[in-house]
Amino acid sequence: MNSLKLQVNGETRSCFEETTLPDLLVQLGYNPRLVAVEYNGEILHRQYWQQTKIQENDRLEIVTIVGGG
Repeated sequence: MNSLKLQVNGETRSCFEETTLPDLLVQLGYNPRLVAVEYNGEILHRQYWQQTKIQENDRLEIVTIVGGG
């Protein structure tokens, strides 16, 4: 498999082709149930995550949801 480059929270990262968004989140150490994702400038609704495959030069902003009050 080939590797591709992407931006995650402003940092250059790499992953393999055909990596889905949930798989990438786990590889990066995030709990997919506790994050929100902006994908190439748009908030990506969770229902689309599994079908979203990471592409070369994608830009992701990942925000961790913190509970409390």
